[in-house]
Amino acid sequence: MLSFLPGPILYAISLTLLIINTIVWSSLLSIGGIVKLLLPVKTIRLGLSHLMNRFMWCWAVCNGGILALISNIEWDVEGLENLDKNSWYLLISNHLSGFDIAAQTYLLRNHIPMLKFFLKQELMYVPIMGLGCWALDMPFMHRTSPAKLRKNPKLKGKDLATTRKACARFKHLPTSIINYVEGSRFTVEKHQRQQSPYQHLLRAKAGGIAFTLSAMGEQFTSLLNITLVYPDAKADEDILYGVMNGRVKKVVMRVEILPVPKVDPEVYFSQAEYRAEFQRWLNDLWLEKDNQIDGILKQYADKSITSNEQ
Repeated sequence: MLSFLPGPILYAISLTLLIINTIVWSSLLSIGGIVKLLLPVKTIRLGLSHLMNRFMWCWAVCNGGILALISNIEWDVEGLENLDKNSWYLLISNHLSGFDIAAQTYLLRNHIPMLKFFLKQELMYVPIMGLGCWALDMPFMHRTSPAKLRKNPKLKGKDLATTRKACARFKHLPTSIINYVEGSRFTVEKHQRQQSPYQHLLRAKAGGIAFTLSAMGEQFTSLLNITLVYPDAKADEDILYGVMNGRVKKVVMRVEILPVPKVDPEVYFSQAEYRAEFQRWLNDLWLEKDNQIDGILKQYADKSITSNEQ
């Protein structure tokens, strides 16, 4: 609607609206978190959890409205047909931008439970953000350092037990946990520094997903393998900035439903070969994803050439 405006003006408008949208819903989440703290009754907390998830859904819908206002984004999405809002999912995805979370939350909002993330324990004490994430039942985990484990071997397994306790609430509430297994956003510099064997991806790290599966693997219905591509984004461009100023207009997402891999936590954390086998499984999945991304980019490049010739 406003896509005719110059990029800097679009960026200013979208930034202002996104900040307002986030403040409004974060404030409501924080209020809900305070109520949860003051009324620690199971039925009340469960009802509030449903309400908090609805607030996050509203945040995602408003983000979509802002995008529709500033840019005519082309959403190319496949694989949503057999998803269920009343199921439990573990999602793994490549990671390209700070926009990824907003895009995935918006596109998946009516198909699966609202996305949740494993967060570091320290984030719980960040003003507003920590309380809001707690109100959304985001699981906070504490990771004991190797140095502390060497000093006190009795701490081994405590992190997993604590995380399992934090995830126990999800037995009564359909949940989606997302894990960006590359560990950080893709950049050309990181790709070169890692000497990544993939053309479009960083190396995948198996530890985070193995920890999640060890903590609550039996609760998941399916594993969702998510692939994100921004075909018209330039190499190493700040994609979030490109979306907000109306330059990046194409978002491709592919969803593949896979069975949940089983991880034996005792064996995984004690046997190197077992960990290596799980890493090989993830590497094979990442190689397929890399080839898929390459095919999507070539498909859009061919479309662009054909359009220009016409």
